Amino acid sequence: MKRIVTCSGSLLLLLFYCNAMAQNELSGSIKDLKTNAALAGATIYIPDLKTGAISNAGGSYLIKNLPAGAYVVEVALEGYATVTGLTIVKGTVKRNFVLDPSIHHLSDVVVTGVSSATGNQISPASFSRMDHTDLLESASTNVIDAASKLPGVSAMTDGQSISKPVIRGLGYNRVLTINDGVEQVDQAWFDEFGIEADPDAVDRYEVLKGPASLAYGSDAIAGVINLIPEQPLPEGQVKGDILLNYQTNNGLIKNMIHIAGTKKGISWSARIDNTMAHAYRDPNDGYVLNSQFSNFNMDGTIGLHRKWGYTQLHASYFDMATGIVDGTRDSSTGVMERQVSYPDLNNGEPTYELPTHQEQTSYTPFVINQRIRHTKLVWDNSFAVGEGRVKAIFSWQKNQRQETNDPTMPNTPDIYYSSNGATYDMRYVSKQTGGFNISGGVNGVYQSSQSLGTLLLIPDYHFFQVGSFIIANQKAGNLNLSGGIRFDNRTFTGKDHWVDSATQQPEAPNAPGSFHEFQGFTSSFSGFSYSFGGTYDPGKNMYVKANIAGGWRAPNVAECAANGVHDGTVVYEIGDPSLKPETSIEEDITFGIHSKDVLLEINLFNNSIDHFIYAQGLQSVLGGDSINNSLNAAGLGAAPVYKYAQGKADLYGGELSLATHPSAVPWVELDATLSMVYGGLKGVADSLKYLPFVPPTRITADLRFNIKTKGNTFRNLYVKAGLLNCFQQSNIYRQYAVYNGLNTALTPYEYAASTSATKGYTLLNAGAGGDIVSKGHTVCSLYITCNNLLDTAYMDYMSRFKYYPVNYTTGRVGVFNMERNISFKLLIPLDLGK
Repeated sequence: MKRIVTCSGSLLLLLFYCNAMAQNELSGSIKDLKTNAALAGATIYIPDLKTGAISNAGGSYLIKNLPAGAYVVEVALEGYATVTGLTIVKGTVKRNFVLDPSIHHLSDVVVTGVSSATGNQISPASFSRMDHTDLLESASTNVIDAASKLPGVSAMTDGQSISKPVIRGLGYNRVLTINDGVEQVDQAWFDEFGIEADPDAVDRYEVLKGPASLAYGSDAIAGVINLIPEQPLPEGQVKGDILLNYQTNNGLIKNMIHIAGTKKGISWSARIDNTMAHAYRDPNDGYVLNSQFSNFNMDGTIGLHRKWGYTQLHASYFDMATGIVDGTRDSSTGVMERQVSYPDLNNGEPTYELPTHQEQTSYTPFVINQRIRHTKLVWDNSFAVGEGRVKAIFSWQKNQRQETNDPTMPNTPDIYYSSNGATYDMRYVSKQTGGFNISGGVNGVYQSSQSLGTLLLIPDYHFFQVGSFIIANQKAGNLNLSGGIRFDNRTFTGKDHWVDSATQQPEAPNAPGSFHEFQGFTSSFSGFSYSFGGTYDPGKNMYVKANIAGGWRAPNVAECAANGVHDGTVVYEIGDPSLKPETSIEEDITFGIHSKDVLLEINLFNNSIDHFIYAQGLQSVLGGDSINNSLNAAGLGAAPVYKYAQGKADLYGGELSLATHPSAVPWVELDATLSMVYGGLKGVADSLKYLPFVPPTRITADLRFNIKTKGNTFRNLYVKAGLLNCFQQSNIYRQYAVYNGLNTALTPYEYAASTSATKGYTLLNAGAGGDIVSKGHTVCSLYITCNNLLDTAYMDYMSRFKYYPVNYTTGRVGVFNMERNISFKLLIPLDLGK
């Protein structure tokens, strides 16, 4: 690893000092399409170079010191459709743009999984995107919550603080998260392990659906969710903002301050924020005990932009404490109880207390909680080589995840995973020649992890992955072709580990009373990925996209080496280091219409996965569940046994996106989506064939009214109404479910209770907002959002709380989702001048 970093650093320094570049600049004007009036304040941005400009009062702009090459330029202004165009920069280039006051969702620039920034309609892969304005107008409690409303995207939730992304029915290590331009290196192998990222640091979301990306390798078999940070400010600007957020249901309080600037080609930014919330409420349970959390974040960036390209250094720190909801209730009242003592291993039972109102509305989680920290450094570079460029990005990441489960020992984590990781990515992007360009490179990841807690499920381990790829693009008239191939190798090593059978402290091999918790092993996994597809624009405001892609995923640490009780589910898990990598083939086809008033896109997909890995409950030779009673499951008692197995899985479905903004009624906008996915195992019993946590069919619709105001006090006013309709998921994994703390076969009553608790539902949402202006400058922006307007009692199928114990006073199983919640956001811009 050190050799790779040293060599790459030498290469970058050589390019920095030896590459003599001519002066290149891009200039032009921005005008209104209908009135031909000059437009001031438009942002002109080149994503591949992380640089741009703002049009002045006369509508003119100028970007100096650019490397020669072909770049996608994105022009945006509030109230106008975003315009994108490929521009060849060599010498002094003039490019004028005209903007139309219209929606333009399906032509957005995408940067995820492609060699260079490109238009969504040009890339054959399937994308969804959410912009910063959409984020401000939504009410969410964690970084994945907002993105889960995108077509084809959902989230497996563990309360209000943790959501895991699911793309077209696949989650866990099958979805790769990119944050600040690099792979998130953490512990993503189970339900309650969320994404350690600051939602306030995300400028927009891009979701690549399916294994079409060749830029990432293993763990992107389902797709990629890219959390894209803010872009550097144009030359000479210093700005900032303060964000204040309050939510009524959970008492959420958020405070954020951010400043950034660029001067003489040196860009910088800094941000600090804190979020805290007490227990949320639902219509059936009242306060959901111990669902509170607090989250502190800070980050900073400094960059240098010159005619040879750019280099920038980014640092961030994420720190969250969140309670763990277990759903235990008082048998006579149905009120959730707080555990105050741990069960004795031999014959004792845990003891509980009813919480006070003060404890329910406290912003501090109880002793049973998680503490998650993530520290990251990212070094991002792009250097011009002729009219091509070399891109190199490296990161170091430290992830610490502690879980405390014994209320009598508040400072002793039962589970403590600490890992150090590094990523590297070096690639060359050629110049555009006759519509053709090619890129290739090498990238990968290293992670070393230790289990430092008193309860062991996985061994200490490390892995190293290296992959190489080549991608080619060809434009011929109205046809755009893209394809490539990639090869990866991952070496996974788990350490041999003996423990004392009573305390689980490290012990010498074969010592009296010792237990061989983990067998040491080394496994090597490798696989090819490929993608080939094209887009065709026959004119008449239509386009067609088609793509076939093959991906693979190496087994994660739990699948390879788990041997113990997983406290999040209270099941005994057994891994298998001889598992084979998952391999998939997915076919995608897209039909689109992009007329002046209507944007319509239909995506269809079919995904076939060989060697699909899943946990299978084992049966006792005497009948019923296999139960592990070994003493190494300290403090947890007997637990049913699950072992990771493999089979063949098929998933298929599609998404529909509709956006309409009638020119005859310019103040009305309608956005609607439909998402459908079906998934199951092949060649197994009917009770096992459906995959767990495959989201049900979902429809969303948002009707927005833009209010034209008189005077100079208010601007960009809007009101909107939204609908979210989730169908009942009837295709469920029927044989086992978590019930009363244990994974066990369902009785007819339990099965009926669980399915009725996760039936379909419809939610109505509403929102309003706008800017307050003084002397032509925005003083502040207010965003009011109401989720679950009618206070509907519902339980989402993707919630882990659906499996929590029965409330014997009502007969309902599980813990319900949040009742009505109103969010107030106040954004105060800070214009600190030039």
